Amino acid sequence: MNVELPFAPVDTIIRRNAGELRVSADASQELAARIQNHGSELAIDAAECATDDGRKTLMAADFGVETVVDKDELELPVAPVDRIARLEIDDQYRVSMDARVALADILEDYADNVAGAAAILAHHADRRTIIDDDIETYFSLFE
Repeated sequence: MNVELPFAPVDTIIRRNAGELRVSADASQELAARIQNHGSELAIDAAECATDDGRKTLMAADFGVETVVDKDELELPVAPVDRIARLEIDDQYRVSMDARVALADILEDYADNVAGAAAILAHHADRRTIIDDDIETYFSLFE
């Protein structure tokens, strides 16, 4: 699977949760892949909501978002999030800008939660670096 999300913003999200810990490149890659999978699954559900409403355009409300944040407040870029949203849905769907920003916000919150937990796991393992195993362990424990 090709990961659409650039690793740099994901690395920034992990680092803001890491405190004094270092972050391995593999951890950023693993989290980027997990974010992509989660975003794709959310878009499938959103497409079902749009279809139920007789629409071909995904809206922020289809992602359960009523108030959309300013995209400049987000670390995750909107263009790759748009590509993530389209990975598993039919080409017949469009994704509104508000839906893209809403999905980016949801995915950033998701990444913050995972990164915070990965930092706890790295501390627990008495390591100074967050590694991909910390991300994988989080998902084996909580999903």
